[in-house]
Amino acid sequence: MLQLNLPEYNFRIKKQDNKLLIFDSQRKRYVSLTPEEWVRQHFVRFLIETKGYPAALLAIEKQLNMNGMKKRCDAILYNIDGNPVLIIELKAPNVPISQATFDQVAVYNAKLQVNFFMISNGIEHFCCKVNPETARYEYFPEIPNYNQLFL
Repeated sequence: MLQLNLPEYNFRIKKQDNKLLIFDSQRKRYVSLTPEEWVRQHFVRFLIETKGYPAALLAIEKQLNMNGMKKRCDAILYNIDGNPVLIIELKAPNVPISQATFDQVAVYNAKLQVNFFMISNGIEHFCCKVNPETARYEYFPEIPNYNQLFL
């Protein structure tokens, strides 16, 4: 798989029916190893192991019902009260981060009403906070540690 702009981690990978699978420690099962999944596994481990995000508060591929349509967030961080606080959208490394990616997160946020977003394709990473007064994104210079996110 492609080298990412994230720390290297060891993963449990196996081949089954001519298909590569990777063990997702959050979902506790093997999932298909696609380029986007490669990014997801690295980014989630990065958040938990390097940035101190609580694994128990991260939900992976959370389904949302939006106007009768089923949408799926790559990951959502919840607070200890069970309320969503951060949407994480991940793309394959060959997919550029564009306005369409931010628009996709905005659609999810219409339902979740969070103040924080993270977007990554494994090469480029963005973290921003929505300024409630201006409704504009305020970008963090880098992915913050968990304890810095809400300062």
